[in-house]
Amino acid sequence: MLNYEKKTEGSVLTVILDGKLDTGTAPELTAAVEPETDNFDKIVLDMENLKYISSAGLRLLLSLHKKMASKGGFIIKNVNETNMEILEFTGFADILNIE
Repeated sequence: MLNYEKKTEGSVLTVILDGKLDTGTAPELTAAVEPETDNFDKIVLDMENLKYISSAGLRLLLSLHKKMASKGGFIIKNVNETNMEILEFTGFADILNIE
């Protein structure tokens, strides 16, 4: 299960995640966030309460990174230790903007 909350501040969309981003939940989050890439200059994912991310979630991160690269960017923040290990192991930590 994944809960998310979208907050806007000017041209920045922040999406606060809580739960698991996996094959079952990634399509819903994708449908909620990807269309916003046209409406905002920057998208921030707050992963403080994200307990798990699967390859489906990683695909979404990469897709958002690519779509936002020509704008203000895509930032991931508050990554917990477990998810940071996954990002490092997969090489995503070298590609994505993580704060």
